[in-house]
Amino acid sequence: MIPHALTIAGSDSGGGAGIQADLKTFSALGAYGMSVITALTAQNTQGVQAVHAIPTEFIAAQCQAVFSDIRVDSVKIGMLADSAIIDVVADAIQQWQPPCVVLDTVMIAKGGHRLLADAAIDALRQRLLPLASIVTPNLPEAAALLGCDEATSESAMVAQGQALLKLGCQAVLMKGGHLADQLQSPDWLLTADAILPFPAPRIPTRNTHGTGCTLSAALAALYPRYQNWPETLSHAKQWLSGALSHADDLAVGHGIGPVHHFYQWW
Repeated sequence: MIPHALTIAGSDSGGGAGIQADLKTFSALGAYGMSVITALTAQNTQGVQAVHAIPTEFIAAQCQAVFSDIRVDSVKIGMLADSAIIDVVADAIQQWQPPCVVLDTVMIAKGGHRLLADAAIDALRQRLLPLASIVTPNLPEAAALLGCDEATSESAMVAQGQALLKLGCQAVLMKGGHLADQLQSPDWLLTADAILPFPAPRIPTRNTHGTGCTLSAALAALYPRYQNWPETLSHAKQWLSGALSHADDLAVGHGIGPVHHFYQWW
């Protein structure tokens, strides 16, 4: 059976992150992709120029249209912009109860543009974290969710992951790309039963736009196949390393370009 994966996120007009990256990821990994768009961005490889939040009633209508007709095996949640959008998405997840929810806590774009209002962090923490099968923060996002300093070591990453678990999610993937280590990018997977390291060598490329979106979408695409997070994450990271290794082949834009989602096919 082909998995059906739904992304609830913002649109990236440059094609490297957000809805566009998610749908490319779903396709590359053999899942049928669907989308609920929460915001429009005027964006390219050099940054975000403008953001337009979609009216909440239309976001609710998109959710209703998809969930009421199509089997949804997994949901990836990305950019949500503000508290009102978070509430609408949380209501939909509670109503339809999809079997897998991957929450990518998108707060800041690669170029530094804020994609989540500061006032919405509480709503994200209180309404969506308890509904998540797994949450995938980078180190600044984890610190914002917990109201603490950013982790600067792997032991601090693990401690913050444990604190996030206590907020109600079933699993946490702490992404270590912001650590100072120049050779390794260490991630840690935390569940109620295990704490597992997932190190990976850093890929020498500046073209990393959409990496976080792509990894969380890969988890949503692959979890229905493996039905456990260690296997799912292992396969997702292996594929993403390939997408990063081939990112320079695309030569997209003049800034931070995207990863190559279809490196296995093109």
